Amino acid sequence: MPDTTQLDSQLDTRQSETARVPDEPRGCLFALSQPPLMIFLAVIGCLLLMASLHDLLLL
Repeated sequence: MPDTTQLDSQLDTRQSETARVPDEPRGCLFALSQPPLMIFLAVIGCLLLMASLHDLLLL
C-alpha cells in the first residue's frame, strides 16, 4: 500500500509555491491617491473652510 501522506505533502508544496507570489497590498493610501476622491475631498474641505471663515469673520 503506497504512503499517501507524502503525496499529499508534495501536492501541497507545489500549490503553495504557486500561491506564494503575493499581490502588492493596497490599503487606505492607495484609495486616497485616486484623483476623483482627492478632488471630492478638496471641494468638501474648501466648503468647510469657507463656512468656518464666514462664521468667524463675518458673524
